[in-house]
Amino acid sequence: MDLTFSAAEEAFRADLRGWLADNLPSAWREPGFWATVPDAEAFELRREWERRKFDAGFAGIDWPTEFGGRGGTPGMKAIYDEEMAHARAPSTVNSLGLAFLAPTIMAIGSEEQKREIIRPLLRCDVIWCQGFSEPDAGSDLAALRASGVADGEDIVVNGQKVWTTNAIHADRIFALVRTEPGSQRHRGISMLLIDMHQDGVEARPLRQMSGATEFGEVFFTNARVPATECLGGLGNGWATAMLLLSFERGASGILQYTSFRRAYDEIVRAARVLGRDQEPVLRQELAQRLVELECLRYHAMHVLTRVEQGADLGSESSMTKLQWSETYQDLFETFDNLLGSDIAIGSPVAGLDLTALQAEGFWSRSVTIWGGSSQVQRNIVAERVLGLPR
Repeated sequence: MDLTFSAAEEAFRADLRGWLADNLPSAWREPGFWATVPDAEAFELRREWERRKFDAGFAGIDWPTEFGGRGGTPGMKAIYDEEMAHARAPSTVNSLGLAFLAPTIMAIGSEEQKREIIRPLLRCDVIWCQGFSEPDAGSDLAALRASGVADGEDIVVNGQKVWTTNAIHADRIFALVRTEPGSQRHRGISMLLIDMHQDGVEARPLRQMSGATEFGEVFFTNARVPATECLGGLGNGWATAMLLLSFERGASGILQYTSFRRAYDEIVRAARVLGRDQEPVLRQELAQRLVELECLRYHAMHVLTRVEQGADLGSESSMTKLQWSETYQDLFETFDNLLGSDIAIGSPVAGLDLTALQAEGFWSRSVTIWGGSSQVQRNIVAERVLGLPR
């Protein structure tokens, strides 16, 4: 495991820090800033921020230059994640397109798809969402029922998707649709690239208990999709989806560690302000959280080293997802124990602005479910990494 970065990578860090110092508004660095901005306005601010980063050369850090990226190393991407988290820069509004769709198109897309989709996606001129989950097909994705029927040069789509991140803001959706009538399970599925602004597509927000509306549900009613707007070939959607999901790997633990460690320091500060920092049981719990965080850091650096060596992590990426999500949830269970349930869900505390931490506390409950639940990840690690019997 290599815990160091090259001279070129450290030079990149200095450039990025300097650009952030000059361009990231100081108000955005305050912990509770985004809670004061309405959702729609916050989305547009973040979208414009992505365009400014792109224009300055700080987008697609490890993407090939031919696709609008910087052509950097995995180490530069890890530094980018780390510095963005340190600066409290907002997260991208196009996460699913950037993390999943673009790498898949780079790998198997047509030349036309590469030309028309990747660069506008990176600059956030076109926002993408992912249409996988359905009311009766969540963890069991192969049970999906959204249908697509050929009609001339188009495919006519009917059905529903749910828990769709960015549904109300998205311009396009990459969706799994059953295009072979009567097919079962993994067969007869295609991945279609669908215009969200056409007649026959309706997105409705799903408001969470925190008040956030990043999720939505999408209804297709005779929506028309050109047959050319299929990624990976008709009937080959399951293999395309598995390739797409495989890109949730690499050194993502660097970003999580940096963000979580900042939250940890703020929780410790809250314990001191509340006069609970000398309580033995709480101190022991905080110490355990710190140990877990440092284990996450070393695991993230191990993964980064493997990526730089050209290793195909495959199912090992499940270990990263399992570790960071469980660590994050443990951290905010300690936060709940510190404050008590009434304060943790939003009541004010004298001398403390806990708005951002309280929002994170809500969010932390979801991370062991989305992206593959902890139960699913443990099965993958047991069967495919450790070779244990079913």
